[in-house]
Amino acid sequence: MPIDWSPFVDLVRKHQRFLITTHVRPDPDGLGSQLALADALEGMGRQVQMVIASSWPPRYTFLDPERRIGHFTPPGEAHRDVEVIVVLDTGTWNQLGDFGDWMKKSTAKKVCVDHHVTQDDLGGILLKDTSSEATGRLVYELVQALGQQLSRKAASCLFAALATDTGWFRHKNTTSATFVLAEKLTRAGADPTYLYDAIYEQNTAARLNLLGLVLQRMRVIEDGKIAYAEVFRDDYEKTGAIPQDTEDAVGYTRSVMGVEVGVLFLEQPAGGIKVSFRSRRVDVARIAQQFDGGGHALASGATLQGTMADAQKRVLDAIRQAL
Repeated sequence: MPIDWSPFVDLVRKHQRFLITTHVRPDPDGLGSQLALADALEGMGRQVQMVIASSWPPRYTFLDPERRIGHFTPPGEAHRDVEVIVVLDTGTWNQLGDFGDWMKKSTAKKVCVDHHVTQDDLGGILLKDTSSEATGRLVYELVQALGQQLSRKAASCLFAALATDTGWFRHKNTTSATFVLAEKLTRAGADPTYLYDAIYEQNTAARLNLLGLVLQRMRVIEDGKIAYAEVFRDDYEKTGAIPQDTEDAVGYTRSVMGVEVGVLFLEQPAGGIKVSFRSRRVDVARIAQQFDGGGHALASGATLQGTMADAQKRVLDAIRQAL
């Protein structure tokens, strides 16, 4: 169902100072949506700050070479005077890190623009469309509702958002409308060849070495229906990789012929086990919700406390039950 953007348009008409954020461990959908919306708001004379509550992913520096998206650090005094907080590409507190704690205390108006099934009450206006393949599409619609033209830079950011959240137009969420939007963004200045190369063909040797460990450790169980692998904290030192280098690795677990659910277990530097789920037909968002996580029906995540062995037992038992 189309979103009624008038509440957001009304906020823009009445306010000047905006703060835009997205989830921790941001991807091109979150980052690209931030940058494109900021570009449109600044084109209307608004003051915009952008933050993320986790370290910057070097892989996506090409999206923001000037690093306008800053790292949020408590107590957040630099953002005390903002009038509107916009959360993009997530609607859950556990995906906002330290920023979420600060936002709960802020008196600013709050807006969430998202396409995920799993949602918390963030205490503001929720503009959600779970049928949208990417938050980038929603930001495109929002820019149109604001009466703004996309700049070449904004079009590139939104193309990156759209293309990566559809697996470069391979996933089930890809529709004819996806290609229509891709054409519009290309006409506005996005360069698909450059973006594909920047995202997928500029790997560090360290990232590939870490992926090698993931592939070596992959196990297939339950008559070939479940595949899983793990990454331990000391693997980063062994390979020279960083936690962000695990992005996309879970896809290899689902790529095994016959596998219905693929899982990657990640031992976090700060403690806990992050779990990424991918599926062909099983609603893994429901599984993730059992562990206070969530996401999409076929792509979700959660974080569990405890040991790797404990996390694997609990999660794999839940998947077996779902199957």
